[in-house]
Amino acid sequence: MVEVFKTNVQHKDVACQVIEELNSHLPSSHINFDLSDCDCILRIEHGKNITEKVYHVFEKLGHYCEILTD
Repeated sequence: MVEVFKTNVQHKDVACQVIEELNSHLPSSHINFDLSDCDCILRIEHGKNITEKVYHVFEKLGHYCEILTD
């Protein structure tokens, strides 16, 4: 399952910090940002529903995200 999020992360160093934190909570996930997209997209491939964990990490780090649906 791939979850796609719109975020307010605009800089590579912040994206790296978010990915590092997400990896500690979701170690078997594949995580990447597309900062060139106007929505600063975060994609996470994982076997479970991880939306609440992602929201928690973003809130903890002081950033915003919202899940994008089809």
